Amino acid sequence: MNKNAKIYVAGHRGLVGSAIVRELESRGYNNILKLTSTELDLRNQIKVEELFQSEKPEYVIIAAAKVGGILANNSYKAEFIYDNLAIGINIINSAFNNNVKKLIALGSSCIYPKLSPQPMKEEYLLTGTLEPTNEPYAIAKIATLKMANFYHEQYGSNFYTLMPPNLYGEGDNFNLETSHVLPALIRKIFLAKSLMKNDLNAIIDNLKKYPIGYGFKISNKTKESQIVDFFNHIGIFDNKIELWGTGRVLREFEHSNDLAKATVYSLENINANQIKEFLNVGSGEEISIYDLAYLIKELMAYEGNIEFNNNTLSGTQRKILDNSQALALGIKPQIKLRDGIKQVIDNF
Repeated sequence: MNKNAKIYVAGHRGLVGSAIVRELESRGYNNILKLTSTELDLRNQIKVEELFQSEKPEYVIIAAAKVGGILANNSYKAEFIYDNLAIGINIINSAFNNNVKKLIALGSSCIYPKLSPQPMKEEYLLTGTLEPTNEPYAIAKIATLKMANFYHEQYGSNFYTLMPPNLYGEGDNFNLETSHVLPALIRKIFLAKSLMKNDLNAIIDNLKKYPIGYGFKISNKTKESQIVDFFNHIGIFDNKIELWGTGRVLREFEHSNDLAKATVYSLENINANQIKEFLNVGSGEEISIYDLAYLIKELMAYEGNIEFNNNTLSGTQRKILDNSQALALGIKPQIKLRDGIKQVIDNF
């Protein structure tokens, strides 16, 4: 690839998109098209087509998505299916209309059936019912990967999808209402640890730096008692934190920098005719939510207790990707989970 080639990274400010931009720039690519959601609403088909007609990107990476954890997925089903469907179909169709050389969409392991055999191979897609708590997001991602594949089948377009597991990394979302489990654990433990120390300044600074969700906002009029009451309501106490589910579910985690390397490597080296419809790009490293919580507790030197609420949502029991196809094509994850989590904690 020419280092001057115009590459459009949709969603360049997100967890994954920002990591991809950093990886591209580190490899010398200097013509990266980056637009915020204010500058371009990817749900607007006309505006997306106008962008492609005026900018003529040669390569496209779809890292843009409406994402969130189990609570957000279960609470905003209409937005999750509409926004993610619109983003995918608009970009892929405009990429085809404007002769994009290669397009890589990024999916999610939630596309697989709830009771899929483990590890999950690409051919297990659509062999069973989905996990209800993330069905709208999964359907949108399945439609996007199918659309990319059908454009390849019918027109020979070099379009395909990479399928990562749960992601974490630099620039993660720490809003407790919409975040995924790993950053949510870090945030909860930090706030509980600060509450245990009665360090109100640390708590206020943190609430000002990161939105916490649930409509709670900090102001000069906010009382300490209001903060404590709100924390208790969402499972943060001065001697413990409460978490959803049993803690027994298993999840695979991958650092966003590893996914970024996999994406750019794919852009440079892998074409649609080399893969089976789409490509799993997991880390191969899974952990129970219980063990993840206690690993973060250890790394953050938190002395409080962790309790699991068995009466709340847990999601699919196990989700680990079979990444043998990716390994055979030269994609090899580098960052171990413990090292990656420590890095995120230090940055946080």
